[in-house]
Amino acid sequence: MTNSANQALYAQLDAWVDAHFDEQVAFLQELVRVPTDTPPGNNAPHAERTAELLQAMGLDVEKHPVPDEAVRAQGMQSITNLIVRRRYGQGRTIALNAHGDVVPPGEGWRHDPYGAEIEDGFLYGRAAAVSKSDFATYTFATRALEAVARPSQGAVELHFTYDEEFGGELGPGWLLRQGLTRPDLLLAAGFSYEVVTAHNGCLQMEVTVQGRAAHAAIPDTGVDALQAAVHILSALYAENDRLRQLRSQVPGITHPYLNVGRIEGGTNTNVVPGKVVFKLDRRMIPEEDPAQVEAQLRALIEEKAAECAGVQLELRRLLLAHAMQPLPGNAPLVRALTAHGQAVFGEEIPVKGTPLYTDVRLYVQHGIPGVIYGAGPRTVLESNAKRADERLALEDLRRATKVVARSLLDLLQ
Repeated sequence: MTNSANQALYAQLDAWVDAHFDEQVAFLQELVRVPTDTPPGNNAPHAERTAELLQAMGLDVEKHPVPDEAVRAQGMQSITNLIVRRRYGQGRTIALNAHGDVVPPGEGWRHDPYGAEIEDGFLYGRAAAVSKSDFATYTFATRALEAVARPSQGAVELHFTYDEEFGGELGPGWLLRQGLTRPDLLLAAGFSYEVVTAHNGCLQMEVTVQGRAAHAAIPDTGVDALQAAVHILSALYAENDRLRQLRSQVPGITHPYLNVGRIEGGTNTNVVPGKVVFKLDRRMIPEEDPAQVEAQLRALIEEKAAECAGVQLELRRLLLAHAMQPLPGNAPLVRALTAHGQAVFGEEIPVKGTPLYTDVRLYVQHGIPGVIYGAGPRTVLESNAKRADERLALEDLRRATKVVARSLLDLLQ
């Protein structure tokens, strides 16, 4: 197809997105209004509602429930992953993946976290930006492609999954292990002003410090688990300071870091704490070896616990997510997205890494080149993701949908 013919199709794709944008926003509002707080992770109802909405658009939806035993073992209640397959002819299959599960809303909201309210050009709600927005981006980009270009080669698959917050192993990981999909290229939910080709890894661990409870009036009869935990935590925070000196060579990624995100223990003010449990998150830059990182972290915690007389230690890995390394085959995705991003947004769309970890690594580990791009602002902070009043600029949704639709046209030719 000539360049002038493509230019005409790009304009028609843009016009289709504009003409159907109110419908797209309404679709996203419906998705935001069904809670998917994870934990507790009762996400099958959202998948059912999503399937209803997609089927009303004429899209056939495959529902793939994950067995209850596996879901409960992961600490969740229900997962049904969705696949929409659109086969046009011979050629490559491009999968588009977004996750519907989200962290609970927390406190401090000015807007109803499930109200999907629109104010001053922003849609507010939990998962409005990360990443129910890209359920809408990818669905309407695919619909625009089919309505305007009527492709005769290749295929598009929509993968809507529900386990990103707990690591993705029962989302994309489960679909891939079951042999339910094997695309040639993968595009996953992201933001509009950058194409991400690499990301950090993540190790999450639960640390249990067991002492012996005692009356606060006779503390010497007990073993203070909190005091031992503080000793361990002090060493971990010192380790975090050391990690800041390590630098990644991947643009957009700075250094490794460690965060203790939850701690609980003790029974009452007048009782020596007999047990303390805390959970930590260790982000790994792409240059680090995950096995070595875990071994070193375990050794540090065990060493510091051994310095505290009378305590017992239990370490449990919660998650080990490898970093995403770019595969050479991602070049067609990068070319299309950066070119059309610049054309639609009127600015250069850089290619870089991100300190987040995502489900894309699971596709990459199966040899499927993938990148991250979708609807959203320049930074996670701007979107209020995982904070009160998460929001999405509707113009970012509109323009990202055009970029993805145009890119699909290029990739399927």
